Amino acid sequence: MRQHLAWILAAAAVLTAAPTAPAAAPDCPRLGGRWHGDHRARLQRVIDARGTCSGHTGAVAVFDWDNTVTKNDVTDATLSWALRHDRLPRPARWKDTSAWLTGAADRALTAACGTGAGAPLRTSTAPRCTDEIVSVRENGTTTSGAPAFAGSWNHRRTVPQYAWVPQLFAGRTPAELASYATAARREALAAPVGATRTLGTRTVPAYVRYYDQQRDLIRTLHRAGFRVYVVSAGAEPVTEVWSRAVGVDAAHTIAIRPVLDGRGRITTRTEGCGGAPASRGAVIPYIDGKRCWINQEVYGVHGADAWRRQPPRHRPAVAAGDADTDVTFVADVTGAHLVINRNKPELMCRAYDDADGRWLIEPMFIDPLPRRPRPYPCATTARTSSDGVPGPLRRPDGSVVPDQPDTVY
Repeated sequence: MRQHLAWILAAAAVLTAAPTAPAAAPDCPRLGGRWHGDHRARLQRVIDARGTCSGHTGAVAVFDWDNTVTKNDVTDATLSWALRHDRLPRPARWKDTSAWLTGAADRALTAACGTGAGAPLRTSTAPRCTDEIVSVRENGTTTSGAPAFAGSWNHRRTVPQYAWVPQLFAGRTPAELASYATAARREALAAPVGATRTLGTRTVPAYVRYYDQQRDLIRTLHRAGFRVYVVSAGAEPVTEVWSRAVGVDAAHTIAIRPVLDGRGRITTRTEGCGGAPASRGAVIPYIDGKRCWINQEVYGVHGADAWRRQPPRHRPAVAAGDADTDVTFVADVTGAHLVINRNKPELMCRAYDDADGRWLIEPMFIDPLPRRPRPYPCATTARTSSDGVPGPLRRPDGSVVPDQPDTVY
């Protein structure tokens, strides 16, 4: 009887006891690696607040690709490989490759490379041809310095020399272009850090590396329930080859998307965004175009609204970029604006102004640049307008961002 009474009293105590703490804490994936200053801790706070540690899933993180996730440009590495292996198709007319190609560029490319659709360009044994193509791609000029592109385009939605790279592969299939990127990737990852090669008569980087810190950040974001995207002004079949190695699949990789012909071959036309139709490169993921493609592909915002900043619930929590082409979408984020310092004026002015206290400036993880000796010209020429005219960078309230010194290098 006494034992039975003890059991009753023990059961009553359990029923009247104070509530206990949760049995297990939510999953809190940890970010590793060496970061500048307190950046790892600040990124971790955003990951914890927006991810599984707080019981959330589905927040968005968006990364530019070239020189943000990798050191060196993977589209350039692919073009280099294609030029050295005679994989570019010869166009019937060079003028057909871009809506903005100048007569001077048409003549220079025709003289150096020839014309006549069909056979591949024999660029492996024609350094003069290779030099002209690389000069147009890198500088927007011929080797003699003449402008390669002219006419009217929105300078915050496209740049002709970026759009020109996938246009050079018109006639090839996306699978063929991806195979060139795969071969170039294998070669670039095998080359030692700092390696260069001769392309035509120019010296260009021969290596590419994934940044370990960015790979770990992407992996941590995935584990914390984030939806991670890549948005790049490179050719989409090329970017997809590289992005899958960090766990970002084709469905989450956004770059220049060529329009295919009836046989599934690349054309000189590219898909449009924000109500803009397919065109010869007028709208690509470039500056404001990156915002448009994110709004359209990630959040389902279509038409003219895709060009506008969306409410916070329809903006990324984390974004990373390295150049002025990234400034609009990186500025849109609500948690952490991660910037790789490559001395690009509009992006660095925005980052150093740090209007919301959430901008994180990182020196390049491999071979960082030295300190820029002069302040960034934020108050005069840092921002390029849609008509291509440089001007002052302004805050949302209209005030001008003052010139900013380079302090993180």
